[in-house]
Amino acid sequence: MTTQTLAVGEGQHIKQISELLVAFGLSTLIGLERQLRGKSAGLRTQAIVGTTSALIMLVSKYGFNDVLTPGRIVLDPSRVVAQVVSGVGFLGAGLILTRQGTVRGLTTAAAVWETAAIGMAAGAGLPILALVVTALHFVVGVGYTALIQRLPTADSVDVRGSVHYADGRGVLRAVLAEVTRAGWAVHHLGQEEVPADQRSAGPSVRVALGLSGTGALDELLTAIGRVDGVTSIELDVAAAAE
Repeated sequence: MTTQTLAVGEGQHIKQISELLVAFGLSTLIGLERQLRGKSAGLRTQAIVGTTSALIMLVSKYGFNDVLTPGRIVLDPSRVVAQVVSGVGFLGAGLILTRQGTVRGLTTAAAVWETAAIGMAAGAGLPILALVVTALHFVVGVGYTALIQRLPTADSVDVRGSVHYADGRGVLRAVLAEVTRAGWAVHHLGQEEVPADQRSAGPSVRVALGLSGTGALDELLTAIGRVDGVTSIELDVAAAAE
């Protein structure tokens, strides 16, 4: 059975389907890495962005063959693909948060942009380039993270804030463990009154934290937030930006 026999129409052969599957597989790998590290654009977002980018690339290459007329109607495939870059840029901008002078989410936005490029490469029939960039993503995401932790850093900064959590479940011990693991030291710890708007049905505690260190603040927030029982976190990020 030939490829043309299996195809439903022009540009819908096994070759194009395999290119979509390559984009789906590679973008899923990147999504897994982001998901396991607790980032906002995780498995589903990355897989959708990569696969959709590949589909748009294939539509740009094959979707207009029925209206082309030699010498009269011609096609520039790059025009459709160029809009992917603009669209993904808009999506990435929505992932970037700015609060009191501190910018968060740049790496996540860049990862979405990267996944779109990988999908476009797969859809364009360049699977080797897509594979190479996927491998380089893990070099940056995993290897560079470990390298950064070993590089000389600026002087330690102080961060103050508070954590609200359910009482009687050993939450504070888990929070302090995550803070230490993220590269921060606790130099102040004290109990505060729980505001009326944060009181829940069960007993809860609010503690004030004074932290110092050189770790990444977004990773600190993520680490504390994934502790079971934590209901809210407030950190003075302005102190970390000074």
